[in-house]
Amino acid sequence: MAGRVPRLTGHCSILSRTYGHSLMDLAALRFYIAPGKKPVIAAGMPWYMALFGRDSLITSYQCCFIAPDIAFNTLRNLANLQGKEYNYFKDEEPGKILHELRFGEKTLLGKKPYSPYFGSADTCQLFLILLHEVFKWTGNKEFVNEFKEPALKALYWIDNFGDMDGDGYVEYKKRSKEGLDNHCWKDSGTSMIFSDSRLAEAPIATVEFQGYIYDAKIRLAELAEEVWDDPSFAEELRNQAKELKRRFNRDFWIEDRGGYFALGLDKNKEKIDSMTSNMGHLLWSGIVEDDRAGIIVKQLMSRDLYNGWGIRTLSSHDRGYNPIEYHNGTVWPHDNSLIAEGFIKYGYRDEANRIITNLLEASQYFDSRFPEVFAGYQRTEVDFPVSYPTSSIPQAWAAGASMLFLRLILGLEPDRKSQSIKIDPYLPQVIEDICVENIRLFNKKFSVFAGKGRSEIKLSE
Repeated sequence: MAGRVPRLTGHCSILSRTYGHSLMDLAALRFYIAPGKKPVIAAGMPWYMALFGRDSLITSYQCCFIAPDIAFNTLRNLANLQGKEYNYFKDEEPGKILHELRFGEKTLLGKKPYSPYFGSADTCQLFLILLHEVFKWTGNKEFVNEFKEPALKALYWIDNFGDMDGDGYVEYKKRSKEGLDNHCWKDSGTSMIFSDSRLAEAPIATVEFQGYIYDAKIRLAELAEEVWDDPSFAEELRNQAKELKRRFNRDFWIEDRGGYFALGLDKNKEKIDSMTSNMGHLLWSGIVEDDRAGIIVKQLMSRDLYNGWGIRTLSSHDRGYNPIEYHNGTVWPHDNSLIAEGFIKYGYRDEANRIITNLLEASQYFDSRFPEVFAGYQRTEVDFPVSYPTSSIPQAWAAGASMLFLRLILGLEPDRKSQSIKIDPYLPQVIEDICVENIRLFNKKFSVFAGKGRSEIKLSE
């Protein structure tokens, strides 16, 4: 893997060490789900050495400019295992992208549903987002055409099966007795709580699902226009996304506490009023109205949510907050990486660099690696990041955070029209300069340099 991925040099040791270890972590997590299949990335060691839809899709997104082959293989394997029937034991529906695939004895005997299990309500959205991201970084129309049918099936699931009650939002409720209670990335049993720590009851429409839908439809519209030659479909998707954005900003917004987005809507359409990191994903998706973006950034960077190393999953002012509970007060590097990209999309590059810098500082306490998760204790109270007892190391989307941070610092974007790459660097103070060689893009190789006050792009031999 090392010989085929971009090489990072320069006066940026805090980043280069973490980048190098993250590459090794991703290589260590490669495995084959069956003979003859392309390798995929397992979610993490030791607990998650299996194909996980959400984890694989987000990791592939984070690494798309570094190693697009990861995304190719992820999309192929997930499309081959796309839901085909109604199977309540496996929470399966036609078009749905899997949550988890395992081969243990209980699964083989039919006592567990992981053959595969479909208990995720955001994997279809992320599948579409990644398909577009692959096109963005490779320009490979043939590959996108190959996935038109799976993409349309995933879209159908979003608009029909995902929207269980026809209100225009995707929600979930488990049907499998052996399945997960929560079908979002915070899938532990206690994660969907109100600010007074009451558990929300399903069906639950979590906030980030809706942002992912918005982003997926905007991206799919571009594929429909540029690859599938279907401008009317593209216009329909953009109109749907525009209407979703309007309704969403009305229905999920809470004016209290300075203003923020609810964690979700419960079975009674009551706003789940805990303040969480989930709303940062909305900036990544672009669904937030411009006049609210600054409010969200301020909330996420406040002491309630920012502990000095990164953004916590739950505000310390909410009754359910616990700095060592899996999803209710911890810090997740992958979560922060998506939020940092969202900050940059809305013009908050200083705040994004603070997240990147603080997390890179935290990684030095974990052998220059990002763990899956670490405790949310305030940095002023404990002058090192506290390990989470059962955190996976290596872990795929934690390792992928390093790749996304590198792209964000450099401001790298592909330019399909010129078949080249754009750079708009904004280096944190801890990084003097960066050189990245061997970026494969549009069947070419590029090298980029960024230092204080200057940047350069070269076409490599």
